[in-house]
Amino acid sequence: MASTGGVRNHRLPEKAYQENFADIKPGLSSYQANLESSRCLYCQDAPCIAACPTGINIPSFINRIASDNSDGAAQVILEENILGGSCARVCPTEVLCEQACVRNYSPECQPVMIGRLQRYAIDHRQKNRHPFTRADQTGRSVAVIGAGPAGLACAHRLARCGHDITIFDAHSKPGGLNEYGIAAYKLVENYAQQEINFILEVGGINLKTGCRLDLDRQLKDLTIEFDAVFLGIGLGSARTLGLSGEQTDGVEEALGAIETVRQTESLPDLSVGSKVVVIGGGNTAIDIACQMRRLGANEVTIAYRRSLENMSATPHEQAFALNNGVRILPWFKPISFETEAGQLHGVRFVKTAHDKAGQLIDTNKYEVIPADKVYKAIGQSFTSDCFSSDNLARSQNGKIRVDDHFKTSMGNVWAGGDCVDKGEDLTVHAVQHGKRAAQAIDQFLQKLEV
Repeated sequence: MASTGGVRNHRLPEKAYQENFADIKPGLSSYQANLESSRCLYCQDAPCIAACPTGINIPSFINRIASDNSDGAAQVILEENILGGSCARVCPTEVLCEQACVRNYSPECQPVMIGRLQRYAIDHRQKNRHPFTRADQTGRSVAVIGAGPAGLACAHRLARCGHDITIFDAHSKPGGLNEYGIAAYKLVENYAQQEINFILEVGGINLKTGCRLDLDRQLKDLTIEFDAVFLGIGLGSARTLGLSGEQTDGVEEALGAIETVRQTESLPDLSVGSKVVVIGGGNTAIDIACQMRRLGANEVTIAYRRSLENMSATPHEQAFALNNGVRILPWFKPISFETEAGQLHGVRFVKTAHDKAGQLIDTNKYEVIPADKVYKAIGQSFTSDCFSSDNLARSQNGKIRVDDHFKTSMGNVWAGGDCVDKGEDLTVHAVQHGKRAAQAIDQFLQKLEV
């Protein structure tokens, strides 16, 4: 990363912006890919497959790379994960497939770079043809609400089966968090839209963006208009801390700020704080903190109320933040925002600890961290009030309740992704939800009377 030390007015040379927001994990060369693929032992039990939420046959696609068959490798990946390109870039492979790799043990203690190889296969497939063909049209129609990873995966699989799909999305562009919620240096060169264009090439998918539905009123109408409905609507509501001064200018939601960075056409024109505090311990906290450093913030601190081990951000992500000059303070719980004449000056924290029973408690130690910008990265909650009058059952956490086939309590409605209470809130899990729901929906549609 280009140096941000001593930045005045929080502006960097043009070259620094280009360097700071270039691809942080560039693709492998053919030589590197062949060399790395030769390290795979093609294990018979292949623990890496079980560790992949979408069940990609990892040894199979790596073997094809070793045989200079990138198209074949890409086919293996895309059959299970149509968003394999973005997942290779953004998924925490270090705690999924790569953590399960047998090469982690002596004498090498270094896993095969599965994620980098997956990206290589997708990036080097022939672009002049789609790897899948659409079946004959069935005359059946499906509404997919939400053009994020879950909705896109569901739509593509159902379109392959010959069904007619209409995707509705409230944003001006499809992609969900891949387009709006991922650090800009992880998905560069408009990759999210390139991947979506590839998905749509299969045919049979009608995309309606800028179309915000009132599901409280319209969901039942959709179940009548379409033969089936898939909900991939994400979460939607940012959680609040409920603290004094939270509405002060300078206190923002992290995801909104990430969207601003991703959608801007001029990084130098963005407003950047000098002393930035990020509250939270997940990947979103890491993403916004590192981007603020790369935009020129002089000091960036991540404050988390529990230990480093309790952070949902992986050790790899934490190390990345430290390498970007971000300070991480565990055991810091915010209790108020320090303001004067409506201006933000800092955040007051109480230091926390675990009691003998392992419960988080406040201590009698307090500290104020100066800040002119604060980003809240404390997660999202499901906007359940949009279903206040229909029959969708919800779990205790308010998310949509689904069975093992992602079927909701409504007769022809399925759901997947962050809005359901299954798995972690990761892109790769959302893709798997959409894929499995599509398989169940296809079986349901085949049984309908003509």
